[in-house]
Amino acid sequence: MQGIKNIIFDLGGVILNINYQLTRTAFEALGVKDFNSLYSQFHGSDLFNSLETGHVTTEEFLAEMHQHVPATVTDEQIVAAWNAMLLDFPLQRLQLLQQLRQHYNLYLLSNTNAIHLDAFNRILQESRGIPSLGGFFDRAYYSHVMGYRKPDKECYQVVLDENGLVAEETLFIDDTLPNIEGAKAVGLQTIHLQSPKTIMDIFRPKSAV
Repeated sequence: MQGIKNIIFDLGGVILNINYQLTRTAFEALGVKDFNSLYSQFHGSDLFNSLETGHVTTEEFLAEMHQHVPATVTDEQIVAAWNAMLLDFPLQRLQLLQQLRQHYNLYLLSNTNAIHLDAFNRILQESRGIPSLGGFFDRAYYSHVMGYRKPDKECYQVVLDENGLVAEETLFIDDTLPNIEGAKAVGLQTIHLQSPKTIMDIFRPKSAV
């Protein structure tokens, strides 16, 4: 951490536990025959990219999903299935963020969407009594609000420019390799967090005090 003044965190798989398979199982329970193929198809058709950059609204996303489930399935059931992948915020990770913020400028940079943003803030409120994840950071950046998503160069550059950060003094932590490569391209220091390691393995107690 020598020379590091700022830390940018990814969310899912880094701070928030997620399990994509739960969303697959939930959609298959609603009648989607092969959600993995559908998910890949949507990536190919740019639906999820557009959802995560705010170019597709929640209503438009739900309308598209209704094309792939039985007519009896409701919006609420689709939202619940889509959110099934979002699990919990381990308390020790939240405590670590509080400790680190005493010594570094902290930022959140997440590829997400309006449905998930509402859901994970609700999880935080119900489990920890904290209304918004933004309170742990100097600023929180969400792709669907920014209009850019990782690993687009512009996504990282917005965080650097809006906060006057020097890339070489800024550490970026993500669990997805393409996002790490994108961060390196703009000069950020990086850590590729690979399961089963967590941020608790990176920041031993001495690093947080």
